[in-house]
Amino acid sequence: MLKLNLPVLFAQKGMRVSDAEKRTNLARSTLYRLYNNEATRIDFDSIEKLCKLLDCTPNDLFIISDD
Repeated sequence: MLKLNLPVLFAQKGMRVSDAEKRTNLARSTLYRLYNNEATRIDFDSIEKLCKLLDCTPNDLFIISDD
């Protein structure tokens, strides 16, 4: 299963969802769904915003889990 690695990346940056909301202009509800891996899709614009915010690549943003 493909998952977003946001909890780890946010913790490394000392960041909360509310911080990401202010800096990316993504909706808080969207960010919470992404953070909790409840989203079923993500668009390229959101991936780009998150990568810029977290200073990472898309490869860092996603993980493959056996769950």
